[in-house]
Amino acid sequence: MGPAALAEGLHIAPFATAPLEADVPPGWEVTKLPKVPRTTIYRIVDDGGVRVLQADAQASMAGLTHRLRVDPRANPRLTWRWKVSRVVDQGVFGTKRGDDFAARVYVLFDYDVTRLPFATRMKLKLARTLYGDAVPAAALCYVWDARAPEGSSAWSPFTDRMRMIVATSGATRAGQWVTVERDVAADFRAAFGEEAPPIIAVAVATDTDNTGESVTAWYGDPTLLPLTVTTSP
Repeated sequence: MGPAALAEGLHIAPFATAPLEADVPPGWEVTKLPKVPRTTIYRIVDDGGVRVLQADAQASMAGLTHRLRVDPRANPRLTWRWKVSRVVDQGVFGTKRGDDFAARVYVLFDYDVTRLPFATRMKLKLARTLYGDAVPAAALCYVWDARAPEGSSAWSPFTDRMRMIVATSGATRAGQWVTVERDVAADFRAAFGEEAPPIIAVAVATDTDNTGESVTAWYGDPTLLPLTVTTSP
């Protein structure tokens, strides 16, 4: 990748160029939980002349994952936009029963599991037995929560190898596009106390399997950007 491409950032299999009504956009794959019978439905739709990903969840869970390999030191800024029809009213941040969100964006890292303490490796193995191999060795999960303040964070109630961060909060902006930007390298350091290993996947998910609610969400193209470099005049 040359300097020009790096300066423009890394487009992550854009939705904007995917075929209309495609349920799995090119470059993405469906990720399901083994014990959830109902699947969130995804498709590419037109929104004001721009193609975006629409997710419809009815007591369901599934995500879309794009696999890649990116050095977070070079491109640490993840930006995306999202919109929701409503928040998940019964969702409770940081709890298993309330672990539903109108919109999520995940960043998965290539973490060497042999570096983990034995007890942590065993917990991760058990989590993967119960919830599938999609349980990561290290991940960040950005969510649109109903009540928790923006910037709140907690370990996933299902694994302490995924740090959840509230990127957007509340119902006041439901029906509106909200743009989010996060420094994933800095967020990883804050969560895990060490430098971030390579990013190996970015995923989106809309889920209501725990609360049984219904919600629709839309996702614009996620992009990884380099750090902004400022110079003195």
